[in-house]
Amino acid sequence: MPTSSTEGRGARARAASRPARLTFHPLVPERWPDLERLFGQRGACGGCWCMWWRLARSEFERGKGEKNRRALRRIVNEGRVPGILAYADGEPVGWCAVAPRDEYPVLERSRTLKRVDERPVWSVVCLFITRGHRRRGVSVRLLEAAADHVRRKGGGILEGYPVESRTGAMPDAFAWTGLAQAFREAGFREVARRSPTRPIMRRTVRAR
Repeated sequence: MPTSSTEGRGARARAASRPARLTFHPLVPERWPDLERLFGQRGACGGCWCMWWRLARSEFERGKGEKNRRALRRIVNEGRVPGILAYADGEPVGWCAVAPRDEYPVLERSRTLKRVDERPVWSVVCLFITRGHRRRGVSVRLLEAAADHVRRKGGGILEGYPVESRTGAMPDAFAWTGLAQAFREAGFREVARRSPTRPIMRRTVRAR
């Protein structure tokens, strides 16, 4: 029996709304091409290549594009892991930048996001989800994968700096540090707020 166009659209909508089967892997040298495919020519956003929190503003601006790409690749080639990739059916669909807070000097210069205390923490500073997988729970799963990664590395506290709009929905371009609700769903709790829209949230990471 033929399927009507309306039924076909409904089936596609239901399929799109189902959570994707995801796998997660640290960004190591052999997975670099996957990050390039995910970020595309714009380096995720305006040539950032996830170097915003790692470089002085003047250096970041000068490096937009190729220089920032090379800077991040150098970190990966040195054997450091700057984040976690999410895959759906073998295709990279998401990224979570996570590392010890000390690796992000721009955080240290921020009045809003300055340290809560002197306890050593790991920081989530960026979440990037490809357009076709947004609003499907990928951010929450990435945050959970980041917590697992920190646990394996021996960390005890994972910290994030999401945004929380006071007026409802927020454009994706302004939510690249993640949304507060996603952090709550991933087991984080608010520990400080020095700006109405920028909570600092933490999750205790317990050894298995």
